[in-house]
Amino acid sequence: MFGKAPAADDELVATFLKDRRFLLASPNAYNSLGVGTTQLYDKTVVYNHKRHGEYALGGRKFDFRVKPAFPRKLSREFLLVDLVNNLDQLAESRKEVLERVKERVGSCDKVRLLRAARDYGKVRTKKFFEQALSADQISDAG
Repeated sequence: MFGKAPAADDELVATFLKDRRFLLASPNAYNSLGVGTTQLYDKTVVYNHKRHGEYALGGRKFDFRVKPAFPRKLSREFLLVDLVNNLDQLAESRKEVLERVKERVGSCDKVRLLRAARDYGKVRTKKFFEQALSADQISDAG
């Protein structure tokens, strides 16, 4: 016997916040987008409406960020927007990652991506995706 299993992240966070309105995200999820991110991070980001700051819960690191809006669950489109929002916190070359994100725009649901950028993107992120999507439309027409 190894003792009790640690509590799941969502249970730890729900208890800590005394609220179930939050989204767990990890910069590690960016690696699945195929945009050149390969670093592994040892913290989980918690988008929520109540707390801001880094906390250790159950021996794990959580970075709580108060946001006015976030989706109920992660999607490819939200992750792309979140990646561009947090580009300055990544170890990889910003320029190379942005070029690869532009390449990925063509394989995304454009309506969902534009909506995610509008709803969750910083001003710079919204502009980036508006330009990337209009450039993609031009290349589709050509």
